[in-house]
Amino acid sequence: MKRRALLALPVLAAACAQDPVTDYLGGFGDPVRGAALYATQNLGDTSRWDGDPAGAAMAAAQLEFLARSFRDDPIWSTRANPATTQTLQSAVLEMRRTLGISLTAPNGPVEQLLRQASQALRAGSQARALASLSGSFFTVPPEEVLRRLGNLPRLGLVSSAAGMANEDALRRPR
Repeated sequence: MKRRALLALPVLAAACAQDPVTDYLGGFGDPVRGAALYATQNLGDTSRWDGDPAGAAMAAAQLEFLARSFRDDPIWSTRANPATTQTLQSAVLEMRRTLGISLTAPNGPVEQLLRQASQALRAGSQARALASLSGSFFTVPPEEVLRRLGNLPRLGLVSSAAGMANEDALRRPR
């Protein structure tokens, strides 16, 4: 039994060391809490993603995830400060206006398309990224969405929502 536990340590350490913006703690622990704890780092100043459309797409996906989770998750929707939930919804609208995403699209599919675009860009496939950024959820051509992801400004509401989500995660017991 002890040997199995020791053999698992490198796997656990590697999983926890992964970038939380791409995997929300990889399933270890609470992914909503993980995303909220890293929200200030990944969304506090969105201009940090200037020149990194893959990182910006994943950060935007994280925002969609947080807004959806704080609103719909059975645990977080009852734990979260209602002001945080409302600010996250407003932040999603700010991000979507900036990127050219429909304001009425559901969070889940938008999150998945942004994640796919990020993963495609990290894999070196701009064509796959553009395919992910096309369709009825986008109000501008995919090339324009990609350009905007690569030139993301600091977004005030997104920054505020990130701080509030982080505070809620720190305040709430595990």
